[in-house]
Amino acid sequence: MKILIADDFQKKYIEVLQAQGHEVSFNPDLTAETLPSAIKDNDCLIVRGTKVTEQTIESSEKLSLIIRAGSGISTIDLDAAAKKAVFVTNTPARNSIAIAELAFGLMISLDRKIPENVIDLRNSKWNMKKYSEAQGLYEKTVGIVGMGEIGIEFADRAKAFGMNVIAFDPIALMNRPVAISTRLERKIFTFCNTLEEIAELSDVITFHLPSNPHTKNMVNRDFLKHVKKNAIIINTSRGDIVDDDALIEAINSKNLRVGLDTFNGEPAKGDGKFESALSKHHNVYGTHHIGASTEQAQNAIAAEVIEIITQYELGIVKYPVNIEMKPITRHILIARIYDKVGVFASILNLLKEQSISVQQMDSKVFNGEITQQIVLYLSKRPDNACIDALSKLSDVIQISVKSIISEK
Repeated sequence: MKILIADDFQKKYIEVLQAQGHEVSFNPDLTAETLPSAIKDNDCLIVRGTKVTEQTIESSEKLSLIIRAGSGISTIDLDAAAKKAVFVTNTPARNSIAIAELAFGLMISLDRKIPENVIDLRNSKWNMKKYSEAQGLYEKTVGIVGMGEIGIEFADRAKAFGMNVIAFDPIALMNRPVAISTRLERKIFTFCNTLEEIAELSDVITFHLPSNPHTKNMVNRDFLKHVKKNAIIINTSRGDIVDDDALIEAINSKNLRVGLDTFNGEPAKGDGKFESALSKHHNVYGTHHIGASTEQAQNAIAAEVIEIITQYELGIVKYPVNIEMKPITRHILIARIYDKVGVFASILNLLKEQSISVQQMDSKVFNGEITQQIVLYLSKRPDNACIDALSKLSDVIQISVKSIISEK
């Protein structure tokens, strides 16, 4: 494959890609404006924070795979990629520990005012009395909003510190994946039913959420009116979950202490001028969107990128974010057939006669490679005559058509 890397990427993993026979172009200085002219005939694009616009995708001639070396995908135009049949994938959970560690570091720093301690010492000031007024974290209640991989890692660490851990995540509560169920059984944390409950009960609130219409401006005036005075708020997820003006008002009126690794209006690249009333507030500790930026995390992400490419060449797409994961149609055709040349084509020809398209499909070959089952998700239901004709095709064992409830 011809691969363009438009962000920083470890040299040793570039060498791995080259050793596998890929033609790799490494240009970490590309921007949203210059990327369209660089994409050309590349098959694969790897990015971290560089914005991938519709113009970039439309400018590509052979692009079929975009890999976000990280978890967030808000900088990639998913709709434009889908329209051109370009897969977009990411590397979830590979940076979870690093981000949880930074969130934890911000929490401790805010409680003990570590940055001010350091600044005063560098300025030859000693003030033990002032800096002995910390509350401490033991037996305090921390509320985690978002119990994905990062939230889980934070919960484990908070419990080890003797904190009372509560969480809000309706999807995790409903689905109860193994990582959640085992921690509930071990009483690592308990769920709350509403955001307001989290706000009212927590001494510390930490957010670990994706950027989407449901989370945008989640930290707003309505939420903040429920937050305790003197509480700590941490956000290492996405800047746009915060209404900056509302948070500044709450900081001033409730003496909130805030730790942020992400901001609204961040520079597109790794350095540059940044002006933000929130980042300059004396009650705010800010870092430079470095949550995932540890050597451990970056190595894990780079290794996963290589695995994604390896699997993609075998026809397997890992962690796709712009395809329908559930059936989008109401009708499925299940065919058990002999695994012979032309059988599947005959089925498609009969469906074509009724202007029925196959929108999704699955296939399983039985042991011995004599028979197989194919499942076709159809744009509409074939009529009885078509079903009868399908059943009578040579080398068809059985045909059945079922209606399902749309999951979209």
